[in-house]
Amino acid sequence: MDIKEEKKLIQKAKKDPSVFGVIFEENYDKIFAYCLKRTGNIHVAQDVSSEVFFKALDRLWQFRWKNISISSWLYRIATNEINQYYRKQKKNHVSIEDLIEKSGIELRDETDLVREMENQEIEIEKAESWREAQKHISRLPEKYQEALSLRFFEEKKISEIAEILGKKEGTIKSLISRGVSLLRERMNNKTQPKPSSSVIDTEEAIGPASKNF
Repeated sequence: MDIKEEKKLIQKAKKDPSVFGVIFEENYDKIFAYCLKRTGNIHVAQDVSSEVFFKALDRLWQFRWKNISISSWLYRIATNEINQYYRKQKKNHVSIEDLIEKSGIELRDETDLVREMENQEIEIEKAESWREAQKHISRLPEKYQEALSLRFFEEKKISEIAEILGKKEGTIKSLISRGVSLLRERMNNKTQPKPSSSVIDTEEAIGPASKNF
C-alpha cells in the first residue's frame, strides 16, 4: 500500500472504525512479532499487541501526516507499551475481542484465526534463536533496548528508527554503537545469534543502514 492509498484509508477509518480492520490486518503480524521478540513471552506479546491497536484506534483522530507512516506510528505506540510493561510488570490489557467489539472489525473468515496461530508459532521459533540476546537486551537501559530491538530484531534502517523514536539519526547511531558495546559486555563474549547483520559487528550494522536515509 503506497502513501496516498494509506492516507485515504486513514481518513476513511477516522469516520468509520470498521475500516480500521484493514490497518489491523496489514500490520498486526509484524507488531506482534516485534512485541514477542522484545518480551520473549507469547501471552505478554498478545496482550501488548492488542493494547497497541486498541490505543491506535482510540487515538486515530489525532494522527496527522508529518512524513510518518501509520506503520511507524504503530511501532512507536508498541515501543511505549513495551516500555510501560517493563516499568510496571503488571497492568490490565485489552483483548482482541474488546478491539473487535469497539471497532466493528470482522475477520474475513475462520482461517484468519488459524493463520494467526500459525504465524505466532513461526515467530516463536524465530524468537527462540534470539532468546539469549533478548534476555541481555531487556536488562539494558530503556533507550538502548529501543534502538537495538528495532535495528536487529526488526532490521529497520537508521532513518526508520529515528522516525519511530522521534530522535535524530546521529543520536540513533550513537545509541546503537553504545548499546552494542554494553550488550557485548553483558553477554560476556558468548557467541550470539546472527540475523542478516551481526549484533556484535557495530560498524557493519550501522554502515549499510546509514546509507539509506
